[in-house]
Amino acid sequence: MDMEEFTNRIFAIKTTSKQERTVANNIKKAIETNATDVQVVAIIVPDELKGYVLVETPESQARIEQLVEKVAHARTVVRGETTLGEVAHFLVPKPVVSGISEGTIVELIAGPFKGEKAVVKRIDTGKEEITVELYESVLPIPITVRGDNVRVVDRGEAS
Repeated sequence: MDMEEFTNRIFAIKTTSKQERTVANNIKKAIETNATDVQVVAIIVPDELKGYVLVETPESQARIEQLVEKVAHARTVVRGETTLGEVAHFLVPKPVVSGISEGTIVELIAGPFKGEKAVVKRIDTGKEEITVELYESVLPIPITVRGDNVRVVDRGEAS
């Protein structure tokens, strides 16, 4: 058996607006329940790619089009296949603390201090956490929160 026979392709499937996750779940369900015999190796739903689901498969485009006909909210298969190189950047998560620096003013969007504004004092990129001090606090108490629990309000430079 030659390994070239089993080269996977990546196809983009156009979906109904805001139904990307539903389409991915429906494809998974169709495979698990044997509703289809189309082989799928991976399903990718990148946040940055609105309206599309990426499917990795050893199958031909015609077979993926057959799958799309059976899946609710899946519209069409985009003509042609893409390469792993073209979608690789979707597979690497961006650190949630990127774009945040010391002195940045943020608003806490989760947790007990939700809605409070704070100044970033320290950033731990490895743990994706930031340490902030509440803006309106009489005593500056450092609070460590996850990077995705804040929204940048002002990137003002620390003086």
